[in-house]
Amino acid sequence: MALLLVVLFETETLSSGLWTGQLTAEFLCRCFMEVLTLAGVWLALRLMHFQKVHADLMQRKEAALGKWATLRLLLLELPMVVNTLLYYMYMQTTYGYMAIIALLALPFVYPSKSRCQDEVEEEKIEKERVGDVKEEEDAKP
Repeated sequence: MALLLVVLFETETLSSGLWTGQLTAEFLCRCFMEVLTLAGVWLALRLMHFQKVHADLMQRKEAALGKWATLRLLLLELPMVVNTLLYYMYMQTTYGYMAIIALLALPFVYPSKSRCQDEVEEEKIEKERVGDVKEEEDAKP
């Protein structure tokens, strides 16, 4: 969608800069989108580490992977598309940069089965390692 918007605006099929004179609306929109984009990137990168998500992945595996992977992509792609649209409507580079940030984060959340299993396994290994350290500390006189 973002690529389609870029093509439509760059070929002048759609008019750009229609909202350039609305400074108050642009300021409020920019502040909102900055928070939304940065929070979406953080949440997309950390989503698989939340206990509820981890438990769901352990129980329902395939179905949960589809659900959480889709949510992860939406957390990045929706702000990217909105920022791309707002960039052309306000002709303000801040929106373009935020769209690029979301685009750069996409490879880190690519929803593959092996990535999901790796993230789940990393948590298991970490918990086991912490448990082993505690057992060693308890065994010391």
